[in-house]
Amino acid sequence: MSPSLRGNGLGSSDLSKGERTPRNTGKSISADLTASRPKPPLKKVLPEVWKLIRPRRALLGGSFALMIINRASGLILPASTKPLIDKVMYGKNLHMLPLIVGAVLAATIIQGITSFTLTQLLSKEGQRLITELRMKVQSHIGRLPIAFYDENRSGTLVARIMTDVEGVRNLIGTGVIDFFGGLLTAIFAFCYLIKLSVQMTLVSFLVLALFGLILQRAFKTIRPIFRERAKINAEVTGRLTESLGGVRVVKGYHAEESEANIFAAGAQRLLANVISSLTAQSLMSLASTAVLGVVGTLVMFLGAHQVVTGKLTPGGYVTYVMFLGFMTIPIVQLVSIGTQLTEALAGLDRTTEILNESEEDSEPSRIHSLDHIQGDVRFDNVVFEYEAGKPVLHGISFESRPGTVTALVGSSGSGKSTIISLICGFHTATGGSILIDGVDLSTIRLSSFREQLGVVLQETFLFDGTIRQNVLFSRPNATEEQLMNACRIARVDEFAERFPEAYETIVGERGVKLSGGQRQRISIARAILADPRILILDEATSSLDSESEAMIQNGLNFLMKGRTTFVIAHRLSTIRRADQILVIEQGTIVERGTHESLYQLNGRYHDLYTRQHGIATNLFLAPGEGDKIDDPTALATRS
Repeated sequence: MSPSLRGNGLGSSDLSKGERTPRNTGKSISADLTASRPKPPLKKVLPEVWKLIRPRRALLGGSFALMIINRASGLILPASTKPLIDKVMYGKNLHMLPLIVGAVLAATIIQGITSFTLTQLLSKEGQRLITELRMKVQSHIGRLPIAFYDENRSGTLVARIMTDVEGVRNLIGTGVIDFFGGLLTAIFAFCYLIKLSVQMTLVSFLVLALFGLILQRAFKTIRPIFRERAKINAEVTGRLTESLGGVRVVKGYHAEESEANIFAAGAQRLLANVISSLTAQSLMSLASTAVLGVVGTLVMFLGAHQVVTGKLTPGGYVTYVMFLGFMTIPIVQLVSIGTQLTEALAGLDRTTEILNESEEDSEPSRIHSLDHIQGDVRFDNVVFEYEAGKPVLHGISFESRPGTVTALVGSSGSGKSTIISLICGFHTATGGSILIDGVDLSTIRLSSFREQLGVVLQETFLFDGTIRQNVLFSRPNATEEQLMNACRIARVDEFAERFPEAYETIVGERGVKLSGGQRQRISIARAILADPRILILDEATSSLDSESEAMIQNGLNFLMKGRTTFVIAHRLSTIRRADQILVIEQGTIVERGTHESLYQLNGRYHDLYTRQHGIATNLFLAPGEGDKIDDPTALATRS
């Protein structure tokens, strides 16, 4: 998981990976749901369509009025052919010619103006809708629980935000207008055709009705194909994002060809899906061409007989053929327009699926907001399960008072990171209770709690921005003095001010342009600026060299002072001064106490400590670590 908690100095965390068996490894939750559940019927998607249309009713109402004017104007030209041929050409009545030409010219101008206006209004509103939906989906995903991120690739979520909503513009834009405009034109034309010739119109209508049934069945078939395409695209994008993000690992193991093969397989799946949809569309196009040919042949045969027998004038026949085109062509165009709308509904379906995921603070029990906390944390017989029936924590009980340091030690997979995840509110305890200042954490709104939580991790996450932006991430409204003070305490100034751009230096993606020690000092400065009441240090110095560790040790000491601090440590020398040390094994606390008491106990802690460091060589004090916390005032005023 890789959450980013605004307002607490947290950039990235892997707090629970060590204690759990991943569910659905390599496959997103959304992909799994998509694959295992049948597509919802259209009637269940329509309420979501209405949610999009409702705030735009005035715009759409005006657009439909313009559409009616536009389509009616378009019928003036075919309607003028009958009087033009019968009365002007055959009847030699030239007085009517200016009227007919004028009417056609005026109708053409009106049609052009309304077409331009419709395109401007609806195309722009469609793009606004896409932007609005993207912001809504991104904001919603940002508020989902960590369990959701555990099971979804970041690249997959990017695709859900950026790609799935793209086609939805057709529900508001020109697509829906073209759809209903085509139907309206067909209805107008049908009424006029009935007036000209009932026989030919009924025959043509029967053929077109049969084609309509074929289209209805075809769209039911093609909709799942578009939904599957979005799923495949999200999976391929997710894997590609991982591959690009881990390019150093890929190159380090000479795995370029392997990654290329994996991407090629995904691209081939996507190609197969596209080809299947193109095949369906080609068959529909074939059917539409056949319909035009059949209808045209029947009208030619029946029309010729009616003209010869005097039931229809030549002008009437020409007008009939033109109106028939206005009726059949929109119906045939429904193949492409319907495909666009089907794709839009599939994207909306997947978008709705994400929006229906419950947010962290949506639970009815979370009714308390904490404006300020003292930092008293108590676990009372806490049990936790990632999967039902498989507990990873068993009856954990302890209390950490404000201003104290609690260290968690133990072997990998023992439950340390799960305890930290529970403190951060990333997961909810299965049994027992976690109390913050006496209030059950499961009843506290996490947005208010995490404003007072800070985390410094072993793997520091920096955004691709400036040093200033990364430090200010935890507190965007901080003053310049507060920013500089945090940077001095964390010793960010020592390297930042050597750069030509100083604090405006771009750090690169994940801080790739900085060293590990420099990235960690920025992370500490970010946490200092956040001024949290509860602080999590997850192996904050274990990956650093001796010189870098010595430089940031004073910053850590200042950061810990007066705060409730939890430390995960594999390098046990870093937690000798902790107020209490909890030794975790197999999800239980097997030992607890201070360094001196646990060492004298000759138990599990003594075994871990002596094996790791060796008393004889006196290697248990890390460089820069002592028994006295430096005066924070002196640090803050250091030049």
